[in-house]
Amino acid sequence: MTRRHDAVISILLAATVVAMPVALYRIFLVAPEELVMGAVQKIFYFHVPLAAVTFLSVFVLLAGAVGYLWTRRAVWDHLSIASAEVGLLFCTLVLITGPIWAKPAWGVWWTWEAKLTTTLILWLLLAGILLSRAYATTPEQGARVASVLGVVAALDVPIVYKAVDWWRGQHPIVFGPGKGNPLAPGMGSALMVSLIVFVLLYMLLLASRMRLAGLEDRLAAVEDNVWRSR
Repeated sequence: MTRRHDAVISILLAATVVAMPVALYRIFLVAPEELVMGAVQKIFYFHVPLAAVTFLSVFVLLAGAVGYLWTRRAVWDHLSIASAEVGLLFCTLVLITGPIWAKPAWGVWWTWEAKLTTTLILWLLLAGILLSRAYATTPEQGARVASVLGVVAALDVPIVYKAVDWWRGQHPIVFGPGKGNPLAPGMGSALMVSLIVFVLLYMLLLASRMRLAGLEDRLAAVEDNVWRSR
C-alpha cells in the first residue's frame, strides 16, 4: 500500500510539473489582455481556479468528516486532515489574489460585500478545524470536533457561491445561467488549463499530506509501545 501511495504521488508530481509551464505559457503569452484592466486581469486565471479548488477541498473534507464520524476509521480522518490543511492554503491564496484584483477594479483592497465576507468565514472555519486538533485534549476529541466543523464549512460553500445572487454584491459573475461564456478566444482555454493544474496540485498535496498523516500515526504507535515497555 505504501509503495502504491508513493507511486501515485510520483505520477501526480510529474503531471503537475509538466502541466504548470503549459498553463503559464497560455496565461501570459496566448491569452489576450482584457481591454479595460489590462495585465491586472491575468490574476483571474489564478483566482478563479483557486476558488474552485477551495470548494473541492471542502467537499473532500466533508466526505472525510462524515466518514470518520460514521466509522471512526483513521483513513477518513487522514483524508479530513489533509483536505482541511490544503483547503486552508488555497483559501488563503483566494483571499490574497482577490484584493490584488479588487484594488484597481474597485479602488479598495477589501470591501465587506457578501461574497468576500462569506469566503473569510470559510477561511476561519478551516483555520478552526486545525486549531481544534492542535488544542484538543486527545486526538480522538480533536478529530470529532474537527469533523463537525468540517460539516459546517461545507454548508458555507453554497452560501459563498450564491452570495452575489442572493445579496447583489459587487463581485463579478463570470459564469452563470443565461450568461453564456463572456471570455474572449484564448481566455477560456487558459482558464481551463490553469484549473487542471490547480486540481493536480491539490491532489498532489492531498496525497502527500495523507501519506504524512499515516506516518505520524505509525510513529505515535511506536512511541506508545516504547513508553509502555518501560
